[in-house]
Amino acid sequence: MHTRRRGSSGSDRPAADEPPEWSDVDTDAIEERVVELAEQGHDPSVIGLKLRDEGVQGVPVPDVKLATGKKVTEILEENDARSEIPEDLRNLLERAVRLHEHMEEHPGDHQNKLALQNTESKVRRLASYYRGDVLDSEFDYTYETARELLDRE
Repeated sequence: MHTRRRGSSGSDRPAADEPPEWSDVDTDAIEERVVELAEQGHDPSVIGLKLRDEGVQGVPVPDVKLATGKKVTEILEENDARSEIPEDLRNLLERAVRLHEHMEEHPGDHQNKLALQNTESKVRRLASYYRGDVLDSEFDYTYETARELLDRE
């Protein structure tokens, strides 16, 4: 979006309507493991990777949605284990705060000044998407509000 590079291409996940036969884990066990990993402080994307690699009771779960019929975030919402800020917005906020602190120390770093402007632009765009549903309807991005949100979590 803010660079001259092209997007990254990669392999696509195979189209499947049901979980593979070799992964016959009970849906309740998967949901318990998802909540357990969330309580350990893992993000939804990391939870999916851990279930794919480690599995539940030694059996890998290639796709949580196929196995349970729900996304990882939906499972977390049902069990009140969801994070206050969505993962993608939190990652952008962390990057913006880190860049802002770097710019305070190194005001002449023009390359990272542009990176900070681009990151803040992405934060504002994503915040407008989440405003009203996940975020407060009065939410407005500033460095101070980002620090406050990240410190609370």
